[in-house]
Amino acid sequence: MRNYELLFILDPAMDEAARNQMIETVKGIINADGEAGEADLWGVKKLAYPINKKKDGFYVLIPFKASPELPKELDRRLKISDNCMRHIIVCQDEK
Repeated sequence: MRNYELLFILDPAMDEAARNQMIETVKGIINADGEAGEADLWGVKKLAYPINKKKDGFYVLIPFKASPELPKELDRRLKISDNCMRHIIVCQDEK
C-alpha cells in the first residue's frame, strides 16, 4: 500500500448536506480498496482562474493509503462527477 493525497475542489453553490454526501462518497470509494484518512476541509477559497464561470471553490484534502490501481479508478469517478470542479491525486512515497 502506498500513501496518497487527494485534493479536490467542489462547487461552492452546493449545500452542506450535499457537500458532506460527496465527501463520504469519495471516502467510500477509497475505503473499498484502501484506508481513507480524516478529511481536511479547507473551506471556500478564491480560485486562481475561473472554472465554469465560478471564481470560488470548496477545497477538501483527504490523505489515504491504497494499492496503485485505486487512484486510476478514483480519478475516473471524479472526472465524471458534476460537483467536482478539479482534483489531483499525489503519491507521497515517490522520490
